[in-house]
Amino acid sequence: MNRHIFALHQVARRTFSSCARRQVENKVPQKQKMFQEDNGLPIHLKGGPGDAILYRTTMVLTILGAGFVVYELVKAAFPQKK
Repeated sequence: MNRHIFALHQVARRTFSSCARRQVENKVPQKQKMFQEDNGLPIHLKGGPGDAILYRTTMVLTILGAGFVVYELVKAAFPQKK
């Protein structure tokens, strides 16, 4: 059984180590420049339209969740009489 585990270990190591690495462009300086410029936007919206959509979605879900919690608390505080 150890022989099978050792063979599997070698095969797994070969597949991970023999693949060619793709060169990735360093985008950090561009992002730093974009986030540090003074354009009057708050930092959580400087990423573009995707950040604005994510922010608005988060706010809507937060408000709906808080409303649902208040509704459930009121419903639990005043149970219906049968």
